[in-house]
Amino acid sequence: GYLKVNARVADAIAAMIEPSDVLWIHDYHFLPLAALLRERGVKNRIGFFLHIPFPAASDVPALPQAEDLLHWVRAFDLFGVQTEADVQRVDALVARYHAEGPGQVRAFPIGIDVDQYMAAAEASTAGGRILCGKGQKICVGVDRLDYSKGLVHRFEGFKSYLERRDPEVDPKAIMVQVAPPSREDVEAYQDIRDALEQEAGRVNGAHADLDWTPIRYLHRMVPREELAGVLRRADVALVTPLADGMNLVAKEYVAAQDPEDPGVLILSHFAGAAEQLDEALLVNPYDAGEMGEAIRTALHMPLDGRRSRHSAMLARIREHDIHWWTRTYLEALGAN
Repeated sequence: GYLKVNARVADAIAAMIEPSDVLWIHDYHFLPLAALLRERGVKNRIGFFLHIPFPAASDVPALPQAEDLLHWVRAFDLFGVQTEADVQRVDALVARYHAEGPGQVRAFPIGIDVDQYMAAAEASTAGGRILCGKGQKICVGVDRLDYSKGLVHRFEGFKSYLERRDPEVDPKAIMVQVAPPSREDVEAYQDIRDALEQEAGRVNGAHADLDWTPIRYLHRMVPREELAGVLRRADVALVTPLADGMNLVAKEYVAAQDPEDPGVLILSHFAGAAEQLDEALLVNPYDAGEMGEAIRTALHMPLDGRRSRHSAMLARIREHDIHWWTRTYLEALGAN
């Protein structure tokens, strides 16, 4: 079915393409498309951008089309990926099979419209609707309900903070997790939802007080403008996927913050954004104890430390914003 869909798209493109056209193809859904277009005599420049991580060479044999993967990849003139680590994985696969690679492999870390998101965060009043008691701090997570996002692991890390918390020193923290539905007709995703709801119930049952509910879990869509306000209000953002090509929530959190009193970003080593945002507190999302300790560190971080980390990350996401990404990629694809 995968190849049939790609063949239909290739037929449609081949029938309408003009000699001066340049093609930019996105994501793993259309990996075979350039090879199929070449079979149909299309000689135009064709670029590709992979939004998810490229697999390690040792994992490729697990794919049902493993033998075809390099054939598909080398049909592109430009093979774009999110990180330098992805470039290395493409090169390692080419070397492993002593094969010819694509015309060019380059990292183009995708960005956001920083000014637009900052304006949305400043204008939003949603953050003020988060009820919390005096001295309580807010942690936030925003993710699709997807197994790759590590949401159950995140709740376990937050639980670790609560279990080790010293009531005399450490603040009462509230974890606001927004997790919109995703592929709810698939059994594996139903299992994730059940596990997440059970863990939230266990944590709240063990640690809640009359004036404090530690986990607030929203399993629904929240408008983008409201999310910007929630991110601005949060003292800590937990962006802890088990695997992620980039993760733009990390960049949105940085953009949403008040530069005079910014919060702290806790970021998974396995998010592509970690390659750019190394001033975040980087954690192993599989290690609940490490995540819990990072939450404690973030909640106690002095203002000077928060400002210096935030300013460095903000400068970087400004430099490599969505406009830089589009322009840089298309310039590279158009080069002869």
